Amino acid sequence: MPRSVNAVASRARRKRILKDAKGFYGKRKNVYTVAKNVLEKGLTYRFVGRKLKKREYRTLWIARINAAVRAEGLTYSVFIHKLSEKGITLDRKVLADLAMNEPETFKQLVASVK
Repeated sequence: MPRSVNAVASRARRKRILKDAKGFYGKRKNVYTVAKNVLEKGLTYRFVGRKLKKREYRTLWIARINAAVRAEGLTYSVFIHKLSEKGITLDRKVLADLAMNEPETFKQLVASVK
């Protein structure tokens, strides 16, 4: 009996990998084994990057809030503590947006907390 190999599936698998590697530099885009390795590493970075993005944005928001609050004579930690004491539940993303785009509203918020 002749040997049976599923050429259709393996070709499709290789085509999918090479399609995903489109736009890569050099052999990374057209040599299957190289493309497979690079894609695997890229997918790992993609997963890690989604976690890092959250961390980096939070850091950015805190820096923006701190800069805006220090202009009003408070520190970031004191401001956040006073917010929680007053029961104001605005998250850092919203606070940073207020500090950047609506400074007058943010000043009123800081004044209400003081």
